[in-house]
Amino acid sequence: METHTLPLPDGNIYAEVHGSGDAVPLLALHGGPAAGCEYLSSLARLTDGGRQVILYDQLGCGRSDKPDDPSLWTPARFATEVQQVRDALGLDRVHLFGQSWGGMLAIDYMLGRPSGVVSLVFDDTTASIPQAAEGLLRLRSELPPESRAALDEGDRTGRRDTPAYQGALITFYQRHVCRLESWPQEMFQMAENMDGSPVYSHMWGPDELSPSGSLASWDRRDRLPEITAPALVLAGEYGELVPECSRTLDAGMPDSQLVLLPECSHLPHLEDPERWFSAVAKFLDEAESRP
Repeated sequence: METHTLPLPDGNIYAEVHGSGDAVPLLALHGGPAAGCEYLSSLARLTDGGRQVILYDQLGCGRSDKPDDPSLWTPARFATEVQQVRDALGLDRVHLFGQSWGGMLAIDYMLGRPSGVVSLVFDDTTASIPQAAEGLLRLRSELPPESRAALDEGDRTGRRDTPAYQGALITFYQRHVCRLESWPQEMFQMAENMDGSPVYSHMWGPDELSPSGSLASWDRRDRLPEITAPALVLAGEYGELVPECSRTLDAGMPDSQLVLLPECSHLPHLEDPERWFSAVAKFLDEAESRP
């Protein structure tokens, strides 16, 4: 692995380049916003076929610079950042991977009609926050009564730091973010990056169940037909961005396929890595072999 500090116009970006070879590289866009790239470190397994895998921390999180400027936290600027990272690392042709918020970012980036994107992998993401919010309300309604009561009380009082509210969030996360009995270290690093992050609170909201930030009205469903690159859409059966979101994404793009992963939630690359990596590796090879 090589690490790089990329001096981009709005701040320095931390990037990792895993592996080597002649296959088309994979550029990964992490979720959150502000989750950082550590929880995607196992994507380095995709280097086995002679492919580079590039991870980076978006501006405002992880090991990248954290400027105190809320005007920077927009999908448009983050989409510009994707191109700046590609240019800095000389990534003329790429497979583009986006997980959660990273998938939304990939959509906005592709709507700018960039060149050299061989294929797209969307992992547990959405093309519409209003649709995702409807799904979150349904999942919330299915929580145990004591969890729902704690969440309702937190919403009523604005106190989301109480043990009861935080306990209800953990119950939700165990059902719909990571269903592993013992959470891997990557989960804790992701949570640390997002905890108290001004990027996360500004764009998403106070927690996963409260999409009330600047992304609340973000909706690209009507523009999905513009994304013509081959696309793989992966969805966990119990993901917090409910499978209906992935079905909408798959149905809206003209060259797309959907893989639903049973017994998984929001992080299937950690929950069922063998099935997940098999599906992604096969798709990348097939997309690359097209004329």
